Amino acid sequence: MGNLRSVSKALEHVTADGQKIIVSSNADEIASAERVVFPGQGAARDCMKHLKDMQLDEVVLQAAHEKPFLGICMGMQVLMAHSEENQGVRCMNLYSGDVRAFADESLRTQMQSLKIPHMGWNNVSHKRAHPLWQDIPDNNRFYFVHSYYVDPDDDTLVTGTTEFGIEFVSVIARDNVFAAQFHPEKSAHDGLQLLKNFCRWDGKV
Repeated sequence: MGNLRSVSKALEHVTADGQKIIVSSNADEIASAERVVFPGQGAARDCMKHLKDMQLDEVVLQAAHEKPFLGICMGMQVLMAHSEENQGVRCMNLYSGDVRAFADESLRTQMQSLKIPHMGWNNVSHKRAHPLWQDIPDNNRFYFVHSYYVDPDDDTLVTGTTEFGIEFVSVIARDNVFAAQFHPEKSAHDGLQLLKNFCRWDGKV
């Protein structure tokens, strides 16, 4: 879902020698890939339905257990157990926690002067070291487009945060998985640097 071409073109720009980028909905190709990028835009319900209709949910989840894995935007959100979007959606449950709305009633005071969706450039604060942060200074800016944010149960997942009315989790990581709410393919030099780091990452922290 979303502009897969922009992601693939950005990756092609930074690949290491011998690497080939394939945009695929074929489970066997995904299973045999050296590493997997899982991008997405749109609604959680549509994303999960599409994955299940294409019989890709299990192979994507397996990839997240086995090889360097980069989730982008919706590809980050559906790694959680549940989303508040569309009156509630069961997600992939790789990590326990929820995807919450900026427009939630409990956030009315903090969000009243801000437009939702959160769209445009914003800073990302590094909360812990990670190989994908290499050559990317702390608090540099990345491009966001979203109305929901992840709220993991386990704080040790939190690898980056961003301010938008509240401080929300914009990056999570564990073992071979790194997932970001922002769009690195739309984030100029630092976004390309992150994708370059991913193309060279062995999945170890």
